[in-house]
Amino acid sequence: MPDPNGFLRYNRRLPARRPVPVRISDWREVYPPAGEDLVREQATRCMDCGIPFCHDGCPLGNRIPDWNDLVRTGSWDAAVESLHATNNFPEFTGRLCPAPCEAACVLGIGGGDPVTIKQVEVEIADAAVTRGGLEPRPPVAPTGRSVAVVGSGPAGLAAAQQLARAGHAVTVYERDDAIGGLLRYGIPDFKLEKQHIDRRQAQLAAEGVRFRTGVNVGVDVTAEQLREAHDAVLLACGALQGRDTPETPGRELRGVHQAMTHLVAANRVVAAAGEGRAALAVLPDGTPIDAAGKHVVIIGGGDTAADCLGVAHRQGTAGVHQLDLYPEPPHSRDADRDPWPTWPWLLRNYPAHEEGGDRVFAAAVQEFVDDGTGQVRAVRIAEVTVEKRDGRRIVTPLPGSERELPADLVLLAIGFEGTERQPLLEQFGVARNGRGAIDARPDWQTGADGVFVAGDMHRGASLIVWAIAEGRAAAAAIHAYLGGVGELPAPVDPARQPLAAR
Repeated sequence: MPDPNGFLRYNRRLPARRPVPVRISDWREVYPPAGEDLVREQATRCMDCGIPFCHDGCPLGNRIPDWNDLVRTGSWDAAVESLHATNNFPEFTGRLCPAPCEAACVLGIGGGDPVTIKQVEVEIADAAVTRGGLEPRPPVAPTGRSVAVVGSGPAGLAAAQQLARAGHAVTVYERDDAIGGLLRYGIPDFKLEKQHIDRRQAQLAAEGVRFRTGVNVGVDVTAEQLREAHDAVLLACGALQGRDTPETPGRELRGVHQAMTHLVAANRVVAAAGEGRAALAVLPDGTPIDAAGKHVVIIGGGDTAADCLGVAHRQGTAGVHQLDLYPEPPHSRDADRDPWPTWPWLLRNYPAHEEGGDRVFAAAVQEFVDDGTGQVRAVRIAEVTVEKRDGRRIVTPLPGSERELPADLVLLAIGFEGTERQPLLEQFGVARNGRGAIDARPDWQTGADGVFVAGDMHRGASLIVWAIAEGRAAAAAIHAYLGGVGELPAPVDPARQPLAAR
């Protein structure tokens, strides 16, 4: 049985990050591997609660107490098996997920320190590689049915793996030149080195999944052609329609860009360097979008903004300001606002914030200032208050609080408005809803029979753990639709929402 006193004997500890001066000189991951002694110590803090709320915090239903205890006792092979029973790609979630499971850990009640679930998870995932590799699990017998998966992010890849292992012939269509979706070109290498994606691609290929990159479905291949070639289609194209601010004066100036264009350009440079090729950070039209020597203003306070901050540091920015519309969050959970085990509103300091830059809270841009040639030279900001009225957000500038910040490069990291408007939607007869997402019936089908949807394309911009959960659930629905033998695991249904106070 688990050690009932482990959480009393050991405090929460994480491995030290690589020193700032070292890590901003390259693009390698911020965290080095934790030693086995540290991981086993931290796993020992798990109490195997009678009702483990971490299961509810995680939409995958990961067997967290099980694999914590297996790590505690040194049973690494069994821990690898237990972790993969519910999660196709724990090396992704262990690095990128903000860990709602930890917010729901019983040790967090009353302001305590939860188990380092995320760190234990990533160490188990890495152990799977070092202790024999990611063994393919090809199907015993093919079913003779074929599935097209459009999009190769975590939802599409999870569904593809589940369906291939069930014996279906799966083809993944990706419009980029390499698979991975935002994992490949949206997430910087200092958070996820791309060798992890490459390993999974090799595993899926060995399990029978075919990959067609550089194919824009709806343009290069029509929906009709896809239906003729396959018995079912899964749409997993993500939610890449960036939110904009066209009403702000000066938005049209050069140097004001969507954050994702900057991240994609930077990731392509890193990818080219890894292949021994020289490349510049440029937009598709060749416009430079590099922070080197520039004053950068990042608008937004979330993960994407922090990614842009880390990239700017590594590109050699002259200085960065990150603007957040809302006031500075508290440093500890407000039980009245966000009672345990829900996800709390807290001040979250990402590794990129250790590396430099200034955070400005309760501030909004009033104007992007022209240098006289059509290039941005500054942003004019004001302190603001934000309140909700009848479900609408009301932002009120405070008189006399305006000031300018120098800006040669402005990045808009203010969220996403759903899946992109694209020809494949019209061709399939599928429409975006009011949130810019695609509705799903209880069996994960869209309004078009035989066409399913999963991940951010259905949910809206969300967490990687939700994308994998939806991909697994949609695969189970497709398997049933195709008359497959038995059932595949379905951790969520289309209406499932995160834990929340009612």
